[in-house]
Amino acid sequence: MAVPSVSVVQPKPAAQAQEIILPGNMQPFISSPVYARTDGYLKKWYFDIGAHVKAGQLLATIQSPEIDEQLSQAQSTLATAQANLNLAEITKTRYEAMFQKHAVAQQDRDNAAGTYSANKAAVDADMANVRHFEALVSFEKVYAPFDGVITARNTDIGDLINAGSSSTAKTDLFHIAQTGTVRAYVNVPEEYSRGIHPGATEADILLAEFPGQKFPGKVVRTAESINGTTRTLLTEIDLPNPGNILLTGSYAEVHLHIPSPSSTFLIPVSTLIFRSERLQAGVVRNGKVELTDLTPGHDFGSEIEVVAGLKPGDQVVMNPPDSLVSGQQVNIVQASLPGDGK
Repeated sequence: MAVPSVSVVQPKPAAQAQEIILPGNMQPFISSPVYARTDGYLKKWYFDIGAHVKAGQLLATIQSPEIDEQLSQAQSTLATAQANLNLAEITKTRYEAMFQKHAVAQQDRDNAAGTYSANKAAVDADMANVRHFEALVSFEKVYAPFDGVITARNTDIGDLINAGSSSTAKTDLFHIAQTGTVRAYVNVPEEYSRGIHPGATEADILLAEFPGQKFPGKVVRTAESINGTTRTLLTEIDLPNPGNILLTGSYAEVHLHIPSPSSTFLIPVSTLIFRSERLQAGVVRNGKVELTDLTPGHDFGSEIEVVAGLKPGDQVVMNPPDSLVSGQQVNIVQASLPGDGK
């Protein structure tokens, strides 16, 4: 029987780094709604959208006449309780002195001491009530929680304001974002997740509003868990944003640079043998074919990545016939360069 002739190709090493392109979205480094903490009507607002504010800067004032009146009432109640306490203290001191001179009974002295203690407790309770209403009055002033830019103003003068802690449906007065650094979030497919290393993996961000420009960033953290629904790894990339030129909420095209395992190779898809039980390729060694099991990686169209099953210098049969079996003797009539595929 004539020995069949075959053409072979040597696998070429895959690139040490590969680039994957994923959609992402830009988000501020810190973002927070600003709610009211007391009920009332908006008296005045001081900053509109796009305004840059500092932490502690006054954003708005709320008019709460009921709270103001309750504070006045609480202060009056405290003043009354304080007067009663002063009188009780004088009475207690007087009865103590009279008791020492045996001028009053011990029961009278004890009654005076008890009245003093009760009045002192009433003063403490009224002081706590005053502090409570003072806090509510202080909430009539709404301050910026951190340095940032106002991205939304959802109120106007005269609007009815509900405290954020009430059961009534409420709307944030403002929305503030810190954009000196922005975050890009991407969902990395599970197959690439091993190549993502916080602090080391680099990325380039492309934005439609800046054609031709790349904004470099680095992966800073991941969820460290594969999403069971999407089979992806949530990954965060931070980018400096001097001048706040990068707009949050933008769609981003994220280019991630991921290292490839050093033992992976690329071979033409025309070398593959598709068998029901496994994916194989015919490797010629010492003039005989060995059907080798392959572990495929990424499919690049005309070429496929092989993660396991091949070694450098292997001679892989091109266009193998279905009748090819292990141990079959062959003649090599054409040896292609690594990855040539011709």
